[in-house]
Amino acid sequence: MSLDRRRFLVLLGGTAVLAADLGRARLARAAVPTGTPSAVAPWFTAGTGETEMRRRALSWAVLAPSPHNRQPWRVALEGDDSLDLFCDLERRLPHTDPFDRQITIGLGAFLETLVLAAAEEGRAAEVSLFPEGEPAPRLDTRPVARVRFAPGGGAPDPLFSAILDRRSNKAPYAMDRAVPADALAALAASVRHGGRVATATGAPEVSQIRDLALSAMRLEMETPAAARESIDLLRIGRAEVDAAPDGIDLTGPMIEDLAAQGILTRENATAELESGSPGPIMRQMTAYGLAPIEASPAFLWTTTAANTRADQIAAGRDWMRLNLAATALGLGLHPLSQALQEFPEMADHAVRLRTTLGVAPGETLQMLGRLGYGPAVPPSPRWPVEAAIREG
Repeated sequence: MSLDRRRFLVLLGGTAVLAADLGRARLARAAVPTGTPSAVAPWFTAGTGETEMRRRALSWAVLAPSPHNRQPWRVALEGDDSLDLFCDLERRLPHTDPFDRQITIGLGAFLETLVLAAAEEGRAAEVSLFPEGEPAPRLDTRPVARVRFAPGGGAPDPLFSAILDRRSNKAPYAMDRAVPADALAALAASVRHGGRVATATGAPEVSQIRDLALSAMRLEMETPAAARESIDLLRIGRAEVDAAPDGIDLTGPMIEDLAAQGILTRENATAELESGSPGPIMRQMTAYGLAPIEASPAFLWTTTAANTRADQIAAGRDWMRLNLAATALGLGLHPLSQALQEFPEMADHAVRLRTTLGVAPGETLQMLGRLGYGPAVPPSPRWPVEAAIREG
């Protein structure tokens, strides 16, 4: 079943209208609420305080999701109406993402958010991908995209109004509340960049996918180089998160107490990992990753016909649209990248997952996510727009 744009908007109904009104009201805010941590301030200042259209659009784009929240985007403003997008090569994930496929998907999500923000101001964002050639086997210093903003050509997209409320919701989802068929059809109808969307809601298939996702999560945490990549990106306590608002943030009273006592540290986590016998930190990190997967009533995945860099960008753009459509429908969507990672130890899981999902020969499985109804969760940390703009 598929929905055209008109039926999609009818299905969203009041939710889309309410979200649009809320989004536009937020544009008028002039200050971050008192007591807001600086790491989440970009969620409150998007669209405000910038007089230059490209910078306003970028203030929305930096809210896009990315692997391990690495926020790998860097932008050079060109002339009066263009910009070049680059990958910050220091923000890649060399072990779990050795070919930069996932990082490229994150850059695609950034681009889609940028395009939506420009359209909201009546600008058409003309995107030229890899204007100096597609890099392989990894990204390099060449631009990922060149974007020119043309006046009078952008039609606002209702998905824009969901940006501020979008989350990669990692909480457990309600197992007694099924995702209705109309919502699944609306999600599939939201994509625009050529990918194929499929879902699983039936008990046998969901159980198979869940078991594979759980096994892949355990394997990642048991593989030293993969686990070390996550440990190195831990931001422990509010001070660390505010100082470096990327990576994996750990905050809250218990975290602050354990960190103050010198118990919860990256050094201690690394020592546990290298000992070959997981201690309390590694066990807790693993449990933290497994718990939400256990509470997954449905799964969603996307594939592309090939796996060029352009396909990866398209997958990221469609993933962003799926995130926003899920938000507008009141659904949580949480990416599960472990079984799709391309390091050698994960190869068997990747094959089994493709078989379970029925991915056709030649197709590339780009994204897998758990889908359902979850509690409201706070936004993830973000660097401000200034950090994304390259000078000179």
